Amino acid sequence: MSHPVRACRRCVQREYESIIDGIDYCADAVSESWDGDSVGDRRRVVEPMQTALESAGILERLPIVLADSIESAGYELSATPVPAPPYVVLTSRGPICRATIEPGRILIRFDVFDVARDPEPVYHRLDGVQVSVSLE
Repeated sequence: MSHPVRACRRCVQREYESIIDGIDYCADAVSESWDGDSVGDRRRVVEPMQTALESAGILERLPIVLADSIESAGYELSATPVPAPPYVVLTSRGPICRATIEPGRILIRFDVFDVARDPEPVYHRLDGVQVSVSLE
């Protein structure tokens, strides 16, 4: 694991626990609207999660998380990130923050859902938020 990855992960986990908790809360609210433990329609995951994150004010704070974590790794962003692509993207697994720095592209994932293919996609709520940082 590289220094930028460790520094970004440490920053997110130490400084943004409230964001992680908020993402977890939003994902719980989304999964509670399902009829069972899973759902097969991606729209029942992504659209409600987008709405929940926006309503909670979390979506607009994710660019700050990204910028601070990049700065904690000793790098600067070439532009101010915004809560939209390419900096913040909402996937069927959860939000992703991404930025390009000198050694490559940093991805900060907040996974709250898992996708099983059986053979069609089925979405399940994970137990909590899995924060991962990678450098590609």
